[in-house]
Amino acid sequence: MLVGVMATGVDQVTAWSTVGSALNNLGPALGEASTHYGDMPTLAKWILVLAMLLGRLEIFTVLVLFTPAFWRR
Repeated sequence: MLVGVMATGVDQVTAWSTVGSALNNLGPALGEASTHYGDMPTLAKWILVLAMLLGRLEIFTVLVLFTPAFWRR
């Protein structure tokens, strides 16, 4: 996720803190996103939406849904 956000042109501090904030519900981010996320690229926001879903649903629960053995039962 961090590399994906950085690939959109966001600096490392902002990318690291926004991904951490999205995954762990840490609160406000640092860098460019300290006031709001509106200035971030659209693709970066979609990556953060995915990170929020993974963080809220627990990553392992989401991974189980993609495991073929889970659906064979």
